[in-house]
Amino acid sequence: MADAGRSVSGRGVVGTDGLTSGPTSGSARPRRSESAAPHAEVACAKTTGQRWYRRERAEGRLRSGPHTSEHRGRAGRGDRRVGEPDAALWFRLVDRDRRLLALLAEHKVLTTSQIAEIEFLSVRRAQDRLRQLRELGVVFASRESYQRGGTSQTRYALGYLGARLIAAQRAERPPAPKAYTESLERLALWPKLTHQLGVNDFFCALASHRNPARLREESRENEVSGLTQWWPELRCTRFFVKYHSGGRDTALRPDGYGCWEEHGRVVRFFLEHDTGTEPLTAVIRKIDDYRDFPTDAFGVLLFSVHSARREIALREALRRALGDPGFVIATAARDHGHQDGPAGPIWGLWKPQGGDSVPRRYRLAELPQRGPYVE
Repeated sequence: MADAGRSVSGRGVVGTDGLTSGPTSGSARPRRSESAAPHAEVACAKTTGQRWYRRERAEGRLRSGPHTSEHRGRAGRGDRRVGEPDAALWFRLVDRDRRLLALLAEHKVLTTSQIAEIEFLSVRRAQDRLRQLRELGVVFASRESYQRGGTSQTRYALGYLGARLIAAQRAERPPAPKAYTESLERLALWPKLTHQLGVNDFFCALASHRNPARLREESRENEVSGLTQWWPELRCTRFFVKYHSGGRDTALRPDGYGCWEEHGRVVRFFLEHDTGTEPLTAVIRKIDDYRDFPTDAFGVLLFSVHSARREIALREALRRALGDPGFVIATAARDHGHQDGPAGPIWGLWKPQGGDSVPRRYRLAELPQRGPYVE
């Protein structure tokens, strides 16, 4: 009968330590158990490693390395420690890319054609570079699907990594990932998105304007011309509130503020972009804010409407509702089809004694010069 704690097998006597003390037949050669030994080694290794990890962490000697949990799932980023900055992305961008990120940070959203107008020579080149920027994560792209089929142009906004780069450049606090994702979702479904794209289209057309005579004069006299200032609504609201001196609180919210320079003339203007969705009474009410504000000291007021019929109705409504507003008003219809766009001879000055007709159309540079120089 076998001793206590031992069992008899065909290969030998197996003890409690997992080793055979001798075979029942054949050579006396100790063998490791095929079942108990591997588990015992793994358990021993885990226990030893856990004790070491707890001791090192408690005594503050454990540092984040490439094999710690903080670095798992960070393929392609090397063995950089937690909290170490990664500036490589910024230096993968050229100056044109950085200007584009700054524009998206300021004006929220731009289409492919708008970006191509101001930064590229062709839509195809713009599409290729925007695809690369999208893969880098610095821009966010979306489209709208139409009920009758087809989609809109691709609309680009500042991606999360792009927002972090702009925040770092401006020494600002970067946005939280979750909050920024929600802001992009709201932007894609924003009710005023079409209106904002229309405002940006107006300024992009000015920014891309190429007049051969003006370019020759620039090269000869080395003077600045074209669109030299473009402010969105939010920046206008923040800036012009400092100069309010009226009798009541006024929230001056133009759709944009710009400066156009050509042949030595400097025309600064407020823009009201009309899409035709509001009644004319609501459009006329905006005039009250401009009357309570020193508008004439900063620029002329431009109304850009979607059709010639809407322009006639607007001029007639202004004549019925206003006397002398105290500042210059000019109107234009976007269906004019002039090759120079908003810089061309499309603007009709509105006067209280005039009717709804426009006796003469002026270029943007020919409108009255108003406003101080604003950095």
